[in-house]
Amino acid sequence: MTESLLHFIWQHRPFTLNGLRTEQGQTIEVIDAGLPNTDAGPDFFNAKIKLNGELWAGNVEMHLKASDWYAHGHHTDPRYDNVVLHVVLTPDRPALCASGQAVPTLAVPRPIDIETRHDELMAGGGWIPCHGHLAQLNGLQQLAMLQRLMVERLQQKSEMVLAEVERCKGSWEEAYYRAVTRCFGLKVNAQPAELLARSLPLAVLAKHKNSLFQIEALLFGQAGLLAASASACSYASRLQREYAFLSHKYALTPIDSSQWRFMRMRPISFPSIRLAQLAALISGSSGLFSRCMEANSLDALEQLLNATPSEFWATHYTFGGREQQRLTHKAIGSALKHTIILNATVPFMFAYGAARSDDSLRDKSLRLLETMPPEENSVVSNFRRLGLKLESAADTQAVVHLKTTRCEAKKCLFCEVGAAYIEQGAIRSDPGE
Repeated sequence: MTESLLHFIWQHRPFTLNGLRTEQGQTIEVIDAGLPNTDAGPDFFNAKIKLNGELWAGNVEMHLKASDWYAHGHHTDPRYDNVVLHVVLTPDRPALCASGQAVPTLAVPRPIDIETRHDELMAGGGWIPCHGHLAQLNGLQQLAMLQRLMVERLQQKSEMVLAEVERCKGSWEEAYYRAVTRCFGLKVNAQPAELLARSLPLAVLAKHKNSLFQIEALLFGQAGLLAASASACSYASRLQREYAFLSHKYALTPIDSSQWRFMRMRPISFPSIRLAQLAALISGSSGLFSRCMEANSLDALEQLLNATPSEFWATHYTFGGREQQRLTHKAIGSALKHTIILNATVPFMFAYGAARSDDSLRDKSLRLLETMPPEENSVVSNFRRLGLKLESAADTQAVVHLKTTRCEAKKCLFCEVGAAYIEQGAIRSDPGE
């Protein structure tokens, strides 16, 4: 038995506690279970209960053993003076608040059925704990669950965006530039790409945006990819000389080039190509953050991300590499554009709307996700095999969030599917479905 199960019973099955008596002999009726508290303080806020028919409003605290009230120091903490009910499994000691007043204590009968189903999920050996029950969700239940998860993921990402904006001293443009640069690194090179953006301010790049050559010199030089190539490639040598001048002017120190990964990658995804594409995007765009926030469709955003690297990259994948036949696919492709929109533009749009109290921006970010094609990865494939219909990026973002925040941590009590099974033993479904 865990405290999480006590929380679950209080939230989802409070009616089962009605008719019981507190350790002080009071009858109890739960009117409102209150709101879960994820910060310090009592477990539930603003609950409403009736004790001996008298309505009480306040907070609820829960422990497996009543003596944990003292082990956790609640008896000296004024934040617990407004606790109107102490819910426990074992009532081994009366609880007193800091003022010395006794706290009504309710001992909950051990919920064997709930414990059994919870333990079954925790012991499950499938890809996810509820792998045998997910298909029981009908279409409307799936839709509702995916929509809630999608919004929750955007809210989580929004918090990360706001934290990055704060680190950028309130500059949304700088924070967005960092997020976009990280996208160009993809998963393999995301970290060095982010370090590059942090070490090379957007304000420096903006002063040279009319010169693609200088933008390349700054990006490749700051990435540490010029020094070793200058002797073998005349173009790299020219960029290195330009970077030497600019790095002295702006007091720049390059990052460690050993962090970049080229091995086991398709040439089009080499860091050198991605940085060339980024240089072209920065040089060819003006006010990218503002224009992306104003864009009203996926097509409009894709147009804003159009960029083709300089002439050198039409026939090369690296500085020291052999010259290739001219290729036209070095421009930013739709897959990379969608990565940027999905991982940078949409979260920033949602966060910017929240910061400006602009519901239209937040709604637009949701619509964009719903119009984007679904991602294709192992998580998405596995959820499809389990019976979920995933038809857009909104759906695939939702299941990625489900997998990382619930399934991997086995937090089944906080998932619609797991909670329904633990509570009922089966997923209720509309008979008409």
